[in-house]
Amino acid sequence: MKENRYEIRLSGSGGQGIITAAVILAEAACVHEGKHVCQTQSYGPEARGGKSKAEVVISDTPIDYPKVIKMDFFVALNQASCDAYFYDFKPNGILLVDSTLVRQVPTSRVISIPFTRIARDEIGKEIVTNMVMLGAIAHFCDRVGYDSIEKAVLARVPKGTEEMNRKALAAGIEAARAFDISALPRSITANDNEDVL
Repeated sequence: MKENRYEIRLSGSGGQGIITAAVILAEAACVHEGKHVCQTQSYGPEARGGKSKAEVVISDTPIDYPKVIKMDFFVALNQASCDAYFYDFKPNGILLVDSTLVRQVPTSRVISIPFTRIARDEIGKEIVTNMVMLGAIAHFCDRVGYDSIEKAVLARVPKGTEEMNRKALAAGIEAARAFDISALPRSITANDNEDVL
């Protein structure tokens, strides 16, 4: 049986669109999937260019605590945020990193996709890196469907950029298809039973 509460942390530097991506993910789960959702965020003291993180908790039942307790899914778009926000990672969680900017990973349960390079080379704008990332999340996270994420994206992005953002989402999904989550090594710890219900 699936654990009801599903916890996601997105991280990167200020200006990478982490907060926007988290808001879109939360809206997709709440408005289009009918789930209970809590979304929180925080910036480092450096603001733009500094570390930032945003969290999304998704559940089929009312949520009693709004922040991440143990991450099921952690996304890091740069090395500093990967290092700073990896705590609270479930032994069998999934770490998704931007391999353009993250070279050292703290777990073997990692999927590395060059989000920034894909945005720059395939879409022509690094500003849509967060949309490429959302496409990959849509592929790997079974709590929010791609159609729901696409609807939430198109409702939020500036007029005239819809097609570019749709392409970025599709590029993220395409890159994610090269990976098989079931092939990731399984972590075995003393507390492993709490992660398998």
